[in-house]
Amino acid sequence: MFTFSSVKKYVSLVKFSHTIFSMPFALIGYFLGLKHEGAGFDMVLLMVIILAVLLARNTAMGFNRLVDRRFDALNPRTASRELPARILSPMAVSVFIIINALGFVLTSWFINPLCFYLSPVALFVIMGYSLTKRFTPFSHMVLGLGLALAPIGAYLAVTGQFQWIPLMFSFAVLFWVSGFDIIYALQDEFFDKKNALFSIPAALGKDNALMVSRIFHLFSSFFIFWAGWMMNPGYLYWTGTAVFCILLIYQHILVKPKDLSKVNLAFFTTNGIASLVFAAFVIADLLLAKN
Repeated sequence: MFTFSSVKKYVSLVKFSHTIFSMPFALIGYFLGLKHEGAGFDMVLLMVIILAVLLARNTAMGFNRLVDRRFDALNPRTASRELPARILSPMAVSVFIIINALGFVLTSWFINPLCFYLSPVALFVIMGYSLTKRFTPFSHMVLGLGLALAPIGAYLAVTGQFQWIPLMFSFAVLFWVSGFDIIYALQDEFFDKKNALFSIPAALGKDNALMVSRIFHLFSSFFIFWAGWMMNPGYLYWTGTAVFCILLIYQHILVKPKDLSKVNLAFFTTNGIASLVFAAFVIADLLLAKN
């Protein structure tokens, strides 16, 4: 029986607040699809898309926590998570993963055939990330790829076809998320080395890892500018782009190789604000643009 207390445990398990990274870009994909289709606002479809994003993310995060529970127990930073702390059992989390994965596939069936057929591919990508740290330092990019499915996935839900502009947003998300995940992974550089786990900080050291993160964020900005060039938007889009880029720069000012005290501020707060503000300006621009 689910109680408010048990729901809180699962909300904590999947870090529900981190939905702030992918959901705004899914909304961009949705409104971009409406504009390209010349369609009116569809609240039911929007709710279904939001549900799909939540179910996919719950599946990915639950699987990540399940397969990483041994490492989480060894790492002082993560030992208090629900599985190593025995707040939730592996069986309970396994059931949670299965319910959310099946829910995601079922939800995609109600959207359109293309989304339904691609749903197993999406699950493979977002769940596969959890295993990549065992054999490649490019695991950050697999995580980025998982979140990058949000804008193109929402666009496909509306239009049922691929287009370059939503793909540009997906590329922007890919490099944006990869870049800030490298910053977050700085905290575990020595732990990863000790436990034969792969990451950019463990492979290259803090200084070089931060350089890679900066390069990734340059790529992210490039794709956002490229999407804008293709869209020919108004001043609101470019205002949002400017804020997004400024916040990317700001997080690199916050984090130093010898001072990781502001990693969480850079990782969650700065990127969360960047995602929300950028999406708000882009969606406003799409809504106010002349057809």
